Amino acid sequence: MAKRGGFPGGMPGNMNNLMKQAQRMQKQMEEAQKKLEEEQVTAAAGGGAVEVTVTGKKEVVKVKLDPEAVDPDDVEMLEDLIMAAVNEAMRKADELSSASMSQIAGGLGGLGGGLPF
Repeated sequence: MAKRGGFPGGMPGNMNNLMKQAQRMQKQMEEAQKKLEEEQVTAAAGGGAVEVTVTGKKEVVKVKLDPEAVDPDDVEMLEDLIMAAVNEAMRKADELSSASMSQIAGGLGGLGGGLPF
């Protein structure tokens, strides 16, 4: 009669290895997150008339405006340039984050060796 419950074939040892790998991955993710927080990306709009720098945490840390971009008669254009530069910088920050997490997730292939999910 087949034994019910538990994991046949010595699964506790495999489970121990899985836990160790998961802990390593968690540590790697925490380290990557800290590194991302220190990273900065810059994006420009209007041929460099507006530059925006954001961190990996998506915090704007610098806005640089070319004085020629500041036209009191056309504030709307400056607003559009700032918006475009911020959006592009945020997109770059997302790409940086995705690339960092992809490297860590690449290690998932070794987890579980054929788990059904």
